[in-house]
Amino acid sequence: MVVMLTGFKNFIMKGNVVDLAVAVVMGAAFSAVVTSIVEGLLTPLIGRLFSAKGMAEMQWEGFMYGSVISSIISFLLVAASIYFVVVLPMNHMIELRNRKLGINKDVKEEADEDPQIALLTEIRDALNRTR
Repeated sequence: MVVMLTGFKNFIMKGNVVDLAVAVVMGAAFSAVVTSIVEGLLTPLIGRLFSAKGMAEMQWEGFMYGSVISSIISFLLVAASIYFVVVLPMNHMIELRNRKLGINKDVKEEADEDPQIALLTEIRDALNRTR
């Protein structure tokens, strides 16, 4: 029983499990923010551009094309929001961190040619950071 609990403790304490748990919780919280921005601000604004109270009211001869357009626009707005609010700043922060650590992008491009060299380079860099 003690061995099983020790194994569970080691599993939980791994960085990947904790990072994944944090990512899921943050994703759920961020999803609510993005959804409220898209549904509360952007979608009504687009509906007003087409002289409708909302996107769902837009129709032509019984075809409710407004809801389809609304879904497509919502998807694109959510994707753009995530890209510009999360992905772009994170890429910038990673680039700044790599510059600070002295990781050269040109060296990485050379290592991409052979996966074994890339792996060895990553191991070397990790060992250098722990010293």
